[in-house]
Amino acid sequence: MRINLPDTPEKKLSRMRWVMISFAFVATVLNYLHRLSFNYLTAKGPLHDMIPDDAFGYISTAFFVAYMISNAFSGFVIDRLGTKLGYSICMAFWTTAGLLHAVAMAPFHFGIFRFLLGIGEAGNWPAAIKLSGEWFPPEERSTATGIFNSGAAVGAIVAPPLIAWLGTSFGWQTTFVVIGALGYLWLVAFWFTYYTPEKAANAPKLKPIPPLKLLKSRFVLSLTLSKVFMDPVWYFITFWIGRYLADVHGWNLATIGIFATIPFIVADLGNILGGLFTQFIIKKGMPIPKARKLAVGIFGSLMALSLISGPFVIVSPASALVVLAIAGFGYAAYTANTMAFPGDVVPSNATASVWGVASVGAGLGGSLFQALSGITVKNLSDAHGYSVAYNSVFFGYGIMAIIGLSIVLFVMGPLVQDKELNQYTEDSQKNS
Repeated sequence: MRINLPDTPEKKLSRMRWVMISFAFVATVLNYLHRLSFNYLTAKGPLHDMIPDDAFGYISTAFFVAYMISNAFSGFVIDRLGTKLGYSICMAFWTTAGLLHAVAMAPFHFGIFRFLLGIGEAGNWPAAIKLSGEWFPPEERSTATGIFNSGAAVGAIVAPPLIAWLGTSFGWQTTFVVIGALGYLWLVAFWFTYYTPEKAANAPKLKPIPPLKLLKSRFVLSLTLSKVFMDPVWYFITFWIGRYLADVHGWNLATIGIFATIPFIVADLGNILGGLFTQFIIKKGMPIPKARKLAVGIFGSLMALSLISGPFVIVSPASALVVLAIAGFGYAAYTANTMAFPGDVVPSNATASVWGVASVGAGLGGSLFQALSGITVKNLSDAHGYSVAYNSVFFGYGIMAIIGLSIVLFVMGPLVQDKELNQYTEDSQKNS
């Protein structure tokens, strides 16, 4: 006869950590639904006629300028407010901004609302990284970050068919309203479920490290600089895939809704397998710093080489989707590991802050290269056609990925505890 023993606190915590990381996963899915809804709705139809290629690039730049600004302070705010309140405020802000898209009547209006969306959405990653740091030990953290970050790919998978169906069936205004309602449902569920585990709650309350102190760290500076070049590659794929398939291959919104999911399905595998690969080689005895660098080297190179080869191997929509899928897989697996970097290097009171500061680089790169992408596509397509225009952009982003990866591998230094930042935290604790 089998006897069911009562759950121990450790077992309950073990189960609850998966519930908590699932909230971060769903939040990231919703983040990308809000982010991508505008992009797909402008690929064809009335919004495409309202917003030409160069205006689309500028509106995307407005989002990333706000993303950059918000990342400068969102991580510090979340470290100070805590995961529950900080995450809730971020979701409420970006959901409301997403809803406002439904009342836009001109490109300028969309620029304003995309700016507000960027302000709110930037907090998702610092909050999710702080959540994973509270609930998961270091050896499992790359897997945890891979799980929640896979929400970006899942959101990108769900977005094309969902937005295509909502847009063609009910109109673009209703699409923005429906997606917004989903965000408020998450907010209610999270608020009444989330709590900080006892070990993290009972840890000494340390005040966040000042931004200028963080910026003096070689690790923080190099991580920030790498994201200037690396993250815009993913932004290009997610923001421009709909317009690319429409402009170069003549697809309508319904066809895009079906097949544009393929690169993001593959990218979602990268989120999970990238984290599991690193966890596997750590268990086999490889030191954590070396394992992280090996993983980002492999997956970052895969992303860069696929895009550089794109102009030479793309001969059909199918081959284009394969190139984008390989690039997406590489980026997702690379990012699953880089998101674990702050927990390896800086004190726990600075993990959200560091990712926020580093993501200023992502916002800067996104705002700059989104605008350049729009200008390049418009000017080269007018002179040589859309195929030449997009092939040039593919090649350029492949080179950018090499630059970003090289900074991580050769400039960042070893992924070990930053002695100066840890000493600062210890001294602050003694003096408090």
